[in-house]
Amino acid sequence: MIQFFLSGSAMLLLAGIVLSGTVITGVRRIWFSPLSKFPGPKLAALTLWYEFYFDFIKKGSFHWKIQDMHRKYGPIVRISPYEVHILDPDFWDELYCANRKLDRYDWWVKLIGAPGSAFGAVGHDLHRLRRAPLSSFFSARAVTQLEDQIMSKVEKLSARFLGLVETGEVFRFDAAFLALSMDIITEYAFAKDDKYLDKPDFEVIWKETLSGAARCSPLIIQFPWLVSLAQALPIALVSAINSHFGLYLRWKQVVREQVKPILAAGPGTTKPSGDGQSTRTIFHTILDSDLPPHEKTLDRLVDEGGILVFAGSDTTGQTLSRLFFYFKHEPQVLAKLREELDEAIPEADKIPTWTALQQLPYLSATVKEAIRMSYSTTARLPRVTQTDIEYEGYTIPAGTPTSQTPYLILTDASVFPEPEKFRPERWIEAGKELNKYFIAFNRGSRQCLGMNLAYAKLYLTIATIVRRFDWEMYETTLERDVVCNHGFMLAAPSLDSKGIRAKITARR
Repeated sequence: MIQFFLSGSAMLLLAGIVLSGTVITGVRRIWFSPLSKFPGPKLAALTLWYEFYFDFIKKGSFHWKIQDMHRKYGPIVRISPYEVHILDPDFWDELYCANRKLDRYDWWVKLIGAPGSAFGAVGHDLHRLRRAPLSSFFSARAVTQLEDQIMSKVEKLSARFLGLVETGEVFRFDAAFLALSMDIITEYAFAKDDKYLDKPDFEVIWKETLSGAARCSPLIIQFPWLVSLAQALPIALVSAINSHFGLYLRWKQVVREQVKPILAAGPGTTKPSGDGQSTRTIFHTILDSDLPPHEKTLDRLVDEGGILVFAGSDTTGQTLSRLFFYFKHEPQVLAKLREELDEAIPEADKIPTWTALQQLPYLSATVKEAIRMSYSTTARLPRVTQTDIEYEGYTIPAGTPTSQTPYLILTDASVFPEPEKFRPERWIEAGKELNKYFIAFNRGSRQCLGMNLAYAKLYLTIATIVRRFDWEMYETTLERDVVCNHGFMLAAPSLDSKGIRAKITARR
């Protein structure tokens, strides 16, 4: 018997069985699947490796491949054996905001490697349960009450820029604004300032770490066990294999050590801050909530903390760094904004509140255009409904992952003429009508939790830096360093980019 299984005949039989199974699966997926009626490439309908090829081998280009599919097949296409994609700005609210329960696609959420977070919750009810304790923490009212805390970090960045004025050295806007965003989110959410703004290079390694982790997402989707494997290995070994992933694991370990004493102290406690005050964190908020005990475990809280930092740091940092490039690329925009800010802020050391700044029309339009030109995310946002969806004569069966992609909406020329041009005036000329297509933070039950905090950071930072400083870009180009060259969840520049660099001077 053993000799038979080791024989060439047995190996051929096994290969034949595997081949037959593959052929049967392929025939079923292409011709007999409930999605067979939807247009799209046959290879995409056959295997998930189609997406892997474009996002891993072709380095973050699947969103453009989806765009090509729509040009060829129309507004609805089948992009995988299981998923359909729609490109229709007017259907966004129907898909994401309709009065129905929306689940996430369980295969897709693996890319974040944090199943315990609210973002990683697949089911609608579980997401709602996990999000509820955090909503008040990030409400507009809560952000306004802690505005002084945010502004203190903006003033710290301003002081760093004053130092760079004296030295005249080249620095990276993208690293500086990420450091600002990191220090704000870690103190705001964890009562722990990581002091990245104090680092001579603004802790540029963290910028590279986030970029490196994002580039790993296609691998994590296909091989989710890689995250568990990496976490089971010594951090030093992981760092030797991949320094960025090692740094990320070290940071998660810091979060873990921060959560342990809070869990040990139990509900109703606070964390003492460095100045002797008592400060509540998101972890205290979760522990004091009515969530069931299994939703208050160490691993889940660490996942929640990690996602809040990842989602709330580089997104705002990228928006600011691209914006300050566009100010020099489109100098008439900067001149018009300065005219408005100079009138509203006659004394540069007295920056108005976030609420007051929101009343400035050109600043508000500039903020929206900056967010649009940072593309939100290049990743599509699949949702699974419990009912059929009707679209353009097609019936999408209940349980089918159905997605749209923010990047493709925010760069759609039918909505935003000359979408590649930075033009804040479009938001003023169109009035409120254009707001329908401003989906950078999504809408509905899964709207971005940190939207209000992001707005506060943007308004206060732009007003402060533009009012006080001038700058010149240094060896930074639109095509290499600013626009989207790769889609690694967030839009990424060319792989040989050295960042958005500049020299800063005091404004006369």
